[in-house]
Amino acid sequence: MTICLAAMPWQSLDCPSLPLGLLKAITVAGGRPAPATYHGGTRWAEFLLAATDGEIGPAEYTDVAESGLFHGLGDWVFAGVLHGDDEFGVDQLRQYAADHDVDIGVVTRMRPYAAAFVEAAAREILATNPTLVGFSTTFMQNAPSLATARRLRELAPDLTIVFGGGNCDGAMGSAMHRNFPFIDHVIRGEGEIAFPALLDAIDGKIPFADVPGLSWRDGDRRHDNPQGSLVPPGLIPVPDFDDWFELMADSPVNEYVEPKLVLEGARGCWWGEKHHCTFCGLNGTGMQFRAKAPDALIAELTTLVSRHQTLDVIMVDNIIDNRYFRDVLPRVADLDWDLRIHYEVKSNLRPDEIEALRRAGVTHVQPGIESLVSPVLKLMDKGVTGVRNVRTLRDCESAALTVTWNWLYGFPTERGADYQAILRQVPALIHLQPPAGLARILLERFSPYFENRLLGFPERRPARLYDHVYALPADQLTDMVYLFDTDPAGLSDTDAEPLAKLIDLWTDGYSSSSLRVVSEDDEEIVIADRRVGWPEREHRIVGAPFVAAYRELGNGRTAKALATRLAGHGLPADRVDAWLRELSEHGLVFTEQDHWIALATTTEPLKVG
Repeated sequence: MTICLAAMPWQSLDCPSLPLGLLKAITVAGGRPAPATYHGGTRWAEFLLAATDGEIGPAEYTDVAESGLFHGLGDWVFAGVLHGDDEFGVDQLRQYAADHDVDIGVVTRMRPYAAAFVEAAAREILATNPTLVGFSTTFMQNAPSLATARRLRELAPDLTIVFGGGNCDGAMGSAMHRNFPFIDHVIRGEGEIAFPALLDAIDGKIPFADVPGLSWRDGDRRHDNPQGSLVPPGLIPVPDFDDWFELMADSPVNEYVEPKLVLEGARGCWWGEKHHCTFCGLNGTGMQFRAKAPDALIAELTTLVSRHQTLDVIMVDNIIDNRYFRDVLPRVADLDWDLRIHYEVKSNLRPDEIEALRRAGVTHVQPGIESLVSPVLKLMDKGVTGVRNVRTLRDCESAALTVTWNWLYGFPTERGADYQAILRQVPALIHLQPPAGLARILLERFSPYFENRLLGFPERRPARLYDHVYALPADQLTDMVYLFDTDPAGLSDTDAEPLAKLIDLWTDGYSSSSLRVVSEDDEEIVIADRRVGWPEREHRIVGAPFVAAYRELGNGRTAKALATRLAGHGLPADRVDAWLRELSEHGLVFTEQDHWIALATTTEPLKVG
């Protein structure tokens, strides 16, 4: 059996495909020849560069890959090829774009090249002489994968075509197998056990019915095997990225991107196992948290960094294993390599954890902050308060950690009154890293909001964006897609406009703003205020009692708790309250539900405007 594994657009250009690297490694570990790989994202970017004489390049590709998901833009580029109709979805997308104020200029320019690319991709894949082609598909990889698979079936009718990946989890994989008969097999769920089992079944060693999670056909009958147990971390191999790095070494795309490694230390979410965030469907059927042993992760990291001479590392874990703060990050720091690591973390980071991240070379974190409004965070089941999230923003700013986060709204029972405190105080946060944007939540498959209609979204229908991607009836789309439209809840878009305007001002002013402790001792703290929109001045906190009080506010305190802790300094509660109000007037503290936290950072990181 000769195998080719394919990852089509819109795989990130600066990273290899982790699924392909894992499946290649697990195939070799089972004693089979190494599969060929087809990196369709890179090839598509190369194709566009050549076909447009550089007018459409990696920057335009990346724009679609990073911002097109929630409007189906990347899938639409290939939808005409999939359906054999150049005009398919054109009118629907134009109307959708007008209704949602979406710029479709780039994808409209790309689409005329899609058919020629799919033809080239199919023939390049067939040039590896495969008897089996496996497509890994997540998010916007469906339409390009399906279009290429359809052409492969036309060119090589005897070829075995297999689909797997995030878009094939649960009911989605069954629906894909049901609606696209040119797909022979779909693996629903994780592939490290199921894919080798499928190869054995094709070779006649085991029945197809024994392959976990497999959708398959027996003549005219279609079968969906139950999904198997989740893969233990000890069975997850070190991914093989050799083919991708060899491709990138000679690719014109390499001039536009800085190649990065992509690794995983854990799967699932330890928080979500007990407190599944109500809006989140990212883990699908694989919520159970499983983490690699520290020794195994260190060995994998050092092996791949050394092999590929790449210091940028993207950790794709949905959440870091808490053990790693003690058992992994210090050992990475001891390597004394100039690593630049991205990690997803929970938002209630402690200072020692932030320091461990910084020392290990973590330069970018995604802490899942989502909001600074405590009642809304409670609706999310986040287990954190707005004050605690502000503390994380402040401490990451002090540690020069880049923070990526989005502000979400639209939760059932959310009230405009919940936002009044934050609307008054956003201008004081302008020196801290702003959200990437403000967005209404979407109804995602696998999320608690999707699974339980009683939580507030009783009506749902496949998201309108799929109308310009698929030609399927609503009942089939309901089984196959990830995003759903529902009646809006919580804040109206009009209600959200004041916050949106404040976030725009925050984004514009951040790079020119700072609020920093420039000197301190037990008798005086001096804070330099250089925030856009605030008077330029030095704030002085004078006297041992008030210095002690301000230091307490570094951790976040209620007014009552602060007064209790300062009783020994002779500060009465009413004097503490007046002092807190004074700090608030100057934007030196953030307060919500009688919790207060100091806003000044201890350092001023370099900011790029």
